[in-house]
Amino acid sequence: MTHSKIVIVGGGPAGCACALLLAEKKIPVTIIEKAIFPRDKICGDALSLDVINQLGMISPDLAAQFQHISNKISIYGGRIISPTGHLWEVPILTKNQHNNAYVCPRLDFDNFLFQYTKGNPTVEVIEDCRVQSLDYDADTRVNIVTSKGVMKADLVIGADGAQSTVARHFSSDRNMDKKRTSAALRRYYEQVTGFHEENYIELYFFRKTIPGYLWVFPLADQKANVGIGILSSFISKKKINLKETLDELISTHPMLKARFAHARALESVKGFNLPLASRKRKISGDRYLLLGDAASLIDPLSGEGIGNAIRSGRVAAMHIIQHLGQGDFSAKTNQLYDAEIYRRMWKELQFSARLQRILRYPQLLDFVIKKAKASPRIQQTLRNIMDDIHQQKQRLHPKFYWELLTK
Repeated sequence: MTHSKIVIVGGGPAGCACALLLAEKKIPVTIIEKAIFPRDKICGDALSLDVINQLGMISPDLAAQFQHISNKISIYGGRIISPTGHLWEVPILTKNQHNNAYVCPRLDFDNFLFQYTKGNPTVEVIEDCRVQSLDYDADTRVNIVTSKGVMKADLVIGADGAQSTVARHFSSDRNMDKKRTSAALRRYYEQVTGFHEENYIELYFFRKTIPGYLWVFPLADQKANVGIGILSSFISKKKINLKETLDELISTHPMLKARFAHARALESVKGFNLPLASRKRKISGDRYLLLGDAASLIDPLSGEGIGNAIRSGRVAAMHIIQHLGQGDFSAKTNQLYDAEIYRRMWKELQFSARLQRILRYPQLLDFVIKKAKASPRIQQTLRNIMDDIHQQKQRLHPKFYWELLTK
């Protein structure tokens, strides 16, 4: 039996971000990870500008080392396709700018971040280690029973994904709500043709995918990440078979059929659930904090979760640093973590949830895309926002978007 003040369950981006910032302050931390890296994480594989910016906030060296990952490509914009086929191309960055968005397989990105964290001498990493149960003992510690023995911790960080073991054992706010969950499938392909020369990601809002979308993202070595995600409540209501819908669209739809004529699937479809941040949840309690997907911090509109996962790891580290001296990680004190998470993220998440509801109305979505496509003012404004997303997104308000689209 061993004792560690801070134990992080999960070695993904949220857990690594938290561990690295604690290690910077010479605070020992242990990461328990059920897999052996490199391991796949089913995802669209897009790394937004927000993600890249946050790597630099954790460590300039980390951001510099990320540039050496070979299996990634820079992306400079997106193609958005409306239900009736209106194509809107949105440039994000020019090739002359320093920071880019990327598409990089999570197998490579997560392994890079994990190995970088593992190399820090202040961080203990235990791989191939499954958490079997957690409970409290009489000494105000947490007992963590794992496949490799029992640990005691003053604080447990649940960074172990949508099916979080930590959340399952400690949180009472874990009932799956199909109205706030998306189901998604991903499949890798090679020899998909017709990509934009500047590697635009593609989002198709077909009637059969609403409220959701089909994506086609370019990858290095002429490969592609192709997938579909739809709100779970609509899947149940309309009895949608996601795999059949995905296969039908890429093989028969006029905008995709020719591009996939000679494509070859590199794997069977892989499924995953996305717990969306369309309501506030209780993400902490007595001697535990939840991060990333375990805290249901996935953007309701885009389905992107990496940026918020890293951000939650940063907030958790600051919370721990502030309260470690007093050793107070009670439920009351940890409520400050919840408050800080939602202070930083809630306006953006709430607005994404409102926009996500537009996806239920194909005619309204068509109007918005047609309006944006035809307006140079809207296009330039959105470019400015995307070029400085870390600075801009905290200042944007729903009224801004309404005026942007109606004037």
